[in-house]
Amino acid sequence: MAKYTRLDEINLHEVARRYALDRPELAPLAGGAANSSFRLFCGSGEFVLTILDNHDMPSAQRLAAHTQAMFRLGMPTTEVIPAADGSLISQLDGRPLIVKRWIDGEVKQPLPVELLPEAGRLLARLHALPPQSPGLGDIPIGTRRLSKDHLAAIPQFKDQEFAGWLLDRLGRVQAAEAEDHRPRAVAHGDLFDDNIVVGRDGRLSILDWETVSLDDPLLDIGMAAVGLAQEGGLLAPERLNALVAGYQEISPLSRTDAVALSMEIQHAALIIAFHRYYRHNVRFPDPAKSTIHIEMIKFVDSVESAAQPLA
Repeated sequence: MAKYTRLDEINLHEVARRYALDRPELAPLAGGAANSSFRLFCGSGEFVLTILDNHDMPSAQRLAAHTQAMFRLGMPTTEVIPAADGSLISQLDGRPLIVKRWIDGEVKQPLPVELLPEAGRLLARLHALPPQSPGLGDIPIGTRRLSKDHLAAIPQFKDQEFAGWLLDRLGRVQAAEAEDHRPRAVAHGDLFDDNIVVGRDGRLSILDWETVSLDDPLLDIGMAAVGLAQEGGLLAPERLNALVAGYQEISPLSRTDAVALSMEIQHAALIIAFHRYYRHNVRFPDPAKSTIHIEMIKFVDSVESAAQPLA
């Protein structure tokens, strides 16, 4: 199983020293599939302390720098709090540590349909950022896409029926994308409802920049559709249309892109299906979660049967 950090493993005295905190207190936070987060209270305010269990120091430093860049570029997101020595990342017992300012609000699952246009607008604002903006010059390309190693692992899956389905669908995506030549944009890669905070004023803030990259903006919309436009495990056209309507207020889609979006939603779902199977059946076998990838099969079928919902 994946190893996460427990509250009782954190040397709070050392954290207080490094960040010059007055009488800090910690409380666990729910959620987080790869790291361990805690709410941090102290005299100077409220923060989130995260032990980046899934990172080494170089990748943790990149995450902190990209998060801070997004904050400074005006995206509604959390601010990274530097340690007393000015560094954005510290190390605690060999594990990277980041402290971010607390955003007051709540995660709503599912995100209410009336807020989906705002989520779409935020995604369009992100895609409009110049890739060479300060702090973004080193972001990777295609972080969310399956790597060559991922693709090579699929034929070895114990569930050969799923492997065959996945390879067939990925082949269709590859053939469709060979005809498209969209310019890359700054993409979030994981705009699911658990990465959105709804403020008391109804405004949205985006969390978690671990998968930020340069990629096809339609794939990023597709990933947001998987995360935000489902209902009962199926694509909900009303939710998708609300999300895309907000996006198009800032960045209208061409007719060609509107047609291509259906395939990119499927592509995003295939990526999620792979990672669910690989994580829970190969890397960290978990019988309780060993079949959750099957949900994406139903979702992909629902996208295909919608017959180009935006066309």
